[in-house]
Amino acid sequence: MHSYPGMKLAQLKKIPPGEPATSAAGSGMRGTDAQDSPRSVPLTIWRRHRVALGLAAAAIVLLLGALAINGWLGTGEVVAGERLRIARVSRGHFVRDVAAEGTVVAAVSPTLFAIAPGTVSYAVRAGDAVHKGEVLAALESPELTNELQREQATLGSLDAALARQQIEIRRQMLTSQQHADLAQVAIDAAERELKRSQWAWDQRVISERDYTRAIDEVKTSKLNFDHARDTAALERDSLALELRTRRLERDRQALTVAGLTARVAELNVRSPVDGTVANLAQPQRTRVAANAPLLTVVDLSAFEIEFQVAEVYARDIRPGMPAEVTVEGRTVPGTVTAVSPEVRQNQVTGRVKFRGPQPPGLRQNERTGVRIVLDEREGVLKFERGPFIDENTHALYVVRGSHALRTPVLLGAASVSEIEVVRGLVAGDEVVTSDMRDAGRAARITIAH
Repeated sequence: MHSYPGMKLAQLKKIPPGEPATSAAGSGMRGTDAQDSPRSVPLTIWRRHRVALGLAAAAIVLLLGALAINGWLGTGEVVAGERLRIARVSRGHFVRDVAAEGTVVAAVSPTLFAIAPGTVSYAVRAGDAVHKGEVLAALESPELTNELQREQATLGSLDAALARQQIEIRRQMLTSQQHADLAQVAIDAAERELKRSQWAWDQRVISERDYTRAIDEVKTSKLNFDHARDTAALERDSLALELRTRRLERDRQALTVAGLTARVAELNVRSPVDGTVANLAQPQRTRVAANAPLLTVVDLSAFEIEFQVAEVYARDIRPGMPAEVTVEGRTVPGTVTAVSPEVRQNQVTGRVKFRGPQPPGLRQNERTGVRIVLDEREGVLKFERGPFIDENTHALYVVRGSHALRTPVLLGAASVSEIEVVRGLVAGDEVVTSDMRDAGRAARITIAH
């Protein structure tokens, strides 16, 4: 039923069905009484059980929320499977090696230095090809030249003194020999006189005193001769020693002169090898100090590889270890020849030479790759390492179905591509080698495929 404005409830009356509706005011206006009739609507299931259904829906929502929260708490993290890099643990041959970047350098690249202070004059320019023994530069050193001249003069005086000493020795030796000869003559004369005295004594024409004097004269002559002979021998030994001393002084001075002569000759700087002038260390006609670098010659016929590795590998790399050099995609065998004991910026420098003929077309300062084999073993438990895994890694995620569990591990030696497993994994395990720092050390992650 509808009500209109201005109508009173008392004016509305119920009209039996079938009778025309008339206005209570008798205005003759047709109403809607014939159209409106009361209807009985039955109560629905929702209205009858809406409280029970509401409680059931709330319980279902709470249950689903609890399941979702429980699942979230159990999962920890969800990571897309395509983002993960997974490696399988296996047992087999393990090669421990280290990779480094290398540079092609000349095996022979001597730097020439000034042997004395002087003025340098270059005969070549940087980039010139030179031959062994060719004069590259000249030093004008008045100090060294004057020193050589002084020492040569001293040598001359010692030569003269040595010659004078030799003459004096011969003179003294002649004098000593003369004394010995005179003593011998005295002996002969005394013996003749003794013979005469003996004959006269036998004839008893001389006194016994004269006879015994003749005997004493012979003994005295012999004694003088012995002393003259011994004195001459001692004089000869003394003169020989003095002559040897003078000769040694002269020889020492001769060696000094020879050394200075060689140094003066080295003022002409010559190339020690066939090669190319790399650089000139000083400007033309410059006064340089002793031991100042002058120029560098590079022998471009023989090359080596100079590499740098982290200092942690310095104690493991030794001369004689095998190495592989990668040059323009080609791998060439080599041998470690030297490792510097000095550490610069946490790096250690070493040298590798080629085993056999060197690759053609090498250029100075060309970049190469160097792989040095440190150790080889059989039956090692290992897996392919990732960039975020090293010997200091103590936990890894091990794949178990659609989940990955964080597992404590102990890793051993690491190579360029593999790492050794000491404890915590078995052959056949699959480990995540990707960067898992975003997982926040979660004990378990879910792998979403």
